[in-house]
This record gives sequence, structure tokens and C-alpha cells, in this order.
Amino acid sequence: MRRRDAGSDPAEDVDLDGRVLVGVSNTGTGEVGSRTTFTYHEEGDVVWAEYRGGEVLRGYLVGTRSGVELQFRYVHLGSDGRTSSGVCDSVIEVLADGRVRFRETWQWESRAGSGVSVVEETFRSDR
Repeated sequence: MRRRDAGSDPAEDVDLDGRVLVGVSNTGTGEVGSRTTFTYHEEGDVVWAEYRGGEVLRGYLVGTRSGVELQFRYVHLGSDGRTSSGVCDSVIEVLADGRVRFRETWQWESRAGSGVSVVEETFRSDR
């Protein structure tokens, strides 16, 4: 469990390690969709994930966390055989049922395009 100061956002307490999230919405030229799943890991302020599904054959992201904010770079192999990479800023939210949601703003670095997306934790009975 992460520790926070009194009066701060409860999302700051959320441990991301082992959480599985899925794409809910995306705009622009994004390739993450409802069939894309992310498995997150967290060690201190370092966050990383593996992802796949839908238009993504295999992907990885790595970055840092400061409170409820994540900053990371991602790279993946698309179903079209093309590698793509970019940068993303996310804000962690806690839903009423205890799952987490990330609101993301991303931009490709390997090609033109940017957008916003939302990913949410899948239901987990062990949390």
C-alpha cells in the first residue's frame, strides 16, 4: 500500500502492481481498444506494463509515477507488422467499486497523431 498525506487524493494510495486494465475508449489514430489488456507492475516510483490484444500483437510501456500521475513511453508491434512508439501522460482515478481508471493523453513519436484514451481495471475478486 502506498502512503499519502492526510487530505490528499485516495488514488495516491493505489498500488498498481498486478492490476489488469482494458481499453474503454480512444480517439485519434490510437490502436488500443476494448480487446487490448494491460498488466501493470510497480516498484517504488517505477511503473511498467505489458499489453496486447486487438490491433496490438505485443506492447510494452515504462515510466514513472508521481502521486496520481503517470508519465511513460510505449512501444508495440501492431497487427499490421509495424512497430510504433509514443509518449503518454495518465491520471489515476479510483472508481466507486474500487477499480482504477486511467485518463490518458498520448502522442505518437514514430508517426503523426495524438489523442486521449481511457483504460479501466477489469473486475478482480481478490482486491
